[in-house]
Amino acid sequence: MKKGMSNVVATILVVLGIVAVVGGMIWIAVVKNASKVDYSNYDVNTVIAANDDNGNIGDHVKGNPDAPVKIFEYADYQCSACATVNPRVNKILEEYGDKLAIVYRNFLLSYHQNGTAAASAAEAAGLQGYWKEYADKLFTNQSVWANASGDSRTDIFLDLFRSVTNGAGDEAKFVADMKSENVKKKLNFDSGISEKIDIPGTPAFFLDGERIDFSGAKNAEDYYKIFREKIDAKLNK
Repeated sequence: MKKGMSNVVATILVVLGIVAVVGGMIWIAVVKNASKVDYSNYDVNTVIAANDDNGNIGDHVKGNPDAPVKIFEYADYQCSACATVNPRVNKILEEYGDKLAIVYRNFLLSYHQNGTAAASAAEAAGLQGYWKEYADKLFTNQSVWANASGDSRTDIFLDLFRSVTNGAGDEAKFVADMKSENVKKKLNFDSGISEKIDIPGTPAFFLDGERIDFSGAKNAEDYYKIFREKIDAKLNK
């Protein structure tokens, strides 16, 4: 190839490279702009329905969605304290029946190896109607998946899915949904909502915008006592 022609080709390649970089920067800017959420539009003390901001995955509610008492829980599936408290939450729900709802939101802790992956799995199970069962199963089997990596982690989450669905779930959809944009949007949305309030750690429970203080609780009965005091006070207003 002649020198002059080589220079022309080199120039064209440089120009194309610049165009690609600029185009990429523009695309990133567009994506970032599209992903911005105005959280001031949301009341953290109410159940947030499915919408485009949260990937069309609304708040998860244990108990009666129309209950007069709604407690908002912020937790991470790999949090050991969250796993300990979860059966207590389920028991207090049984005790109060239709009078109580626990609204669950993801508050992911970055230092947990598999917390985000577990949350993705729970959301994927939820898309097939198994969120509560799967969330309970994750907490119960936390020690099984907490330190898993790579394909073994996915296999464990899939086995748990088979267990809660008795093999009736769509396994291919479950695996695909774990990696889907809607699930990512849901987790990002919960993170954004969490930033609007002061969450000192997990699990954190809020009623009417005020955090329920369990710092003095030494055992399960202490937890139940504090729960009952707050719930009864709300019911008797």
